[in-house]
Amino acid sequence: MITDQESKPSLTRARFDPVQLEKAPEVEMFLERLGLGRFDPDTVVAHIGRNDNWAGTTSTGAGVFVKRVGGEPADVLRRFHRIMAFEEIASRFSGTELRAPELLGSDEEQRLVAFTRLEDARSGSELSADDDFDDDMCRRAGRILGILHSLSLETGTLDSTPHPTPPMDDFDALSMPVYIHSAFAEVESWALLQPDAELIAALYGLRRREADAPMVPAHCDVRLDQFLLAGDDLYLTDWEEFRFGDAARDVGGFVGEWLYRAIQGIPKSISEDPGYSFGREASHEDILAHGAREIDRLRPRIEAFRGGYRETRATTEEGFMTRVAAFAGWHMIDRMLAGAKFGTRLTAGDRAAAGIGRTVLLAPQNFTSVLGLEGTS
Repeated sequence: MITDQESKPSLTRARFDPVQLEKAPEVEMFLERLGLGRFDPDTVVAHIGRNDNWAGTTSTGAGVFVKRVGGEPADVLRRFHRIMAFEEIASRFSGTELRAPELLGSDEEQRLVAFTRLEDARSGSELSADDDFDDDMCRRAGRILGILHSLSLETGTLDSTPHPTPPMDDFDALSMPVYIHSAFAEVESWALLQPDAELIAALYGLRRREADAPMVPAHCDVRLDQFLLAGDDLYLTDWEEFRFGDAARDVGGFVGEWLYRAIQGIPKSISEDPGYSFGREASHEDILAHGAREIDRLRPRIEAFRGGYRETRATTEEGFMTRVAAFAGWHMIDRMLAGAKFGTRLTAGDRAAAGIGRTVLLAPQNFTSVLGLEGTS
């Protein structure tokens, strides 16, 4: 017999063992200076991300999330300061749908930041894996980004340096330190990208159009896992790349996430086809047909997001949606490069995603409708 509890689908949650606190005593010292006590070691977990982090309950009963901003020494302090810049203007968002976890304290010397832990929160990636990041949530995400991009800030308030990606120097050649520390899949990725003159020309064109675009407060690292749902509230987190930037980068990142999921969903779509038999190799036509089917299935998510964005940012400049499509294409290639850092060989799925991204980048104006960025598709 299956009980009601047993019949409920399990929730996807990405939680890991963190760096042992004994190896990072500065974290406990930081929490004690904030008057939060020390972590109860039985409660501490880590969330997926590029930075070391610890989430748990302290001896005072506080739910806390601590992150140590890591990375290249020259970049760490800039990313720390961008987080602080967001916190300095966060009061301007009070009462809006743009929410971020409450900052409890920071330590610039140790590059540590502490936030209130959102109880039972699930990331957008976890929600999308369970098909729970639905149309309404996408509309809400669009409204959040529209609010951010509409905020009026004085010149000099935020970092206005160009975003580091696409890293055009790497398309010419990898530096020796980068090459030495690259995984084989990363070298394989660059061997695929560097000879592609058409792609490189398209990326240079995108960087020029981005430089000419209106600069607005922008998150500049939008992915589904940067959204957290806690209760009925949707939060946008991880403000390390926050700056004056092109709003199309943020919108394109969100759209690119769904396009990436559509391509990654092709194998599952093929396996569920009534005509599929185990062991049969999918043909090129199968892949195209099921890719189109997955894009059709997920397009309403993008259309709902676009509608929400228009509710809080009603007007954009000419060419905005074309840049959005181009950034969505870049996002697909960026996902391949990000995944290659942890792989021994490129996967067929990542190659396919990068190929689709290239196609979109070469003619982004042809894909605004296909991607749900215009009124018809």
